Amino acid sequence: MSEVINNREYRQKVLKELISELHRGKSVDEVKERFEKLIEGVSPTEISEMEHSLMMEGMPVEEVQRLCDVHAAVFKGSIEEIHRPQKPEDVPGHPVHTFKLENKKIESLIDKIKTDIEKFRSQDTRENIQNLRNDFEKLWEIDKHYLRKENLLFPFMEKYQITAPPKVMWGVDDEIRDAIKDVKALLTDYSSVNKEQLSDKAEETVVRVKEMIFKEENILFPMVLETLSEDEWLIIEEGSSEIGYCLLENVVKWKPVKINVEKKAEKEGEEPSNNGYIKFDAGIMSPDEINAVLNTLPLDMTFVDKDGIVKYFTQGKERIFARTKAIIGREVKNCHPPASVHIVEKIVEDLSSGKKDHEDFWIRMGDKFVYIRYFAVRNTKGEYLGTIEVTQDIKPIQDITGEKRLASS
Repeated sequence: MSEVINNREYRQKVLKELISELHRGKSVDEVKERFEKLIEGVSPTEISEMEHSLMMEGMPVEEVQRLCDVHAAVFKGSIEEIHRPQKPEDVPGHPVHTFKLENKKIESLIDKIKTDIEKFRSQDTRENIQNLRNDFEKLWEIDKHYLRKENLLFPFMEKYQITAPPKVMWGVDDEIRDAIKDVKALLTDYSSVNKEQLSDKAEETVVRVKEMIFKEENILFPMVLETLSEDEWLIIEEGSSEIGYCLLENVVKWKPVKINVEKKAEKEGEEPSNNGYIKFDAGIMSPDEINAVLNTLPLDMTFVDKDGIVKYFTQGKERIFARTKAIIGREVKNCHPPASVHIVEKIVEDLSSGKKDHEDFWIRMGDKFVYIRYFAVRNTKGEYLGTIEVTQDIKPIQDITGEKRLASS
């Protein structure tokens, strides 16, 4: 394991050196030759870590942004394909599927724009001017594509400490927006504009749009696909229609695979409650009382049944980790980032097989000290019924000192 870690660190060091050499003025070809000899493949996540490292060492965002075009050219064709048993981005309605669909539309529009630019260069008739103006009015719809990326996707990247790529990409998005606005303004007041300058500006703009499409599809999307959970993609998808789509009239609703837990319970012979009392090993309670009691506990609980389906979670006032009801009926592995799915699966496997009865973790989250515990839930016969996750901020408990007796309260 340590060898793998060391190789990874070395590769990142080399990658950082190559970017720094580009920054100091070396040509892309000079750097690319060394890159190809020393690096067999590099993941999008490593690119992110490298950029973050450069910024942490003091390189201004603007400098990293200046390098963005160059490093995209260096990495072109070298980014390893990330193999997954399933590709969510291939499912219509998934945010990445929609982003890619928009990119295809944008590329088709760019082909038309290039043709119209050539016609304009050859003859700046009123018709050719109007055609270009219409083209760039349509191209401005790219603002919706960028807004969804910046306001829905980037916050999740920042949640995972991926901060450099969003900053760099947002800056380039703004430059492209400005370029499109400039071309539109020049076309509106064409009488005072040089034809060649306008044509060059229009061509430069569509080239930048094409470069951004390359960066999205070869760096950004692979990076976020290996980081965000299905539940997080669902939140992005649900917020997308409010901003709107670029050059797309209809976008289908994404429906991740989901189990109807009530029908599943009925098939397993469980009867729905008639709102009467439920008898426990020690006492009885009504469904309302049970629900209220569980939501009052100063901790979060999530129950995953024996088949790995999320069946229930408490809804206390202050949750540690965000949950939405959309996760009910989903496979638990789809509710975690792909990078940590194997850990979740191992925990469930150990608990369900009887190898372990519980597994504990503890992490710091800002001013909280979060204690995360997974317990195997078994019936009186010892049969595995599922796994319950219990999460609690134990920082207030750690801070307790001395005594407080009932008599002193």
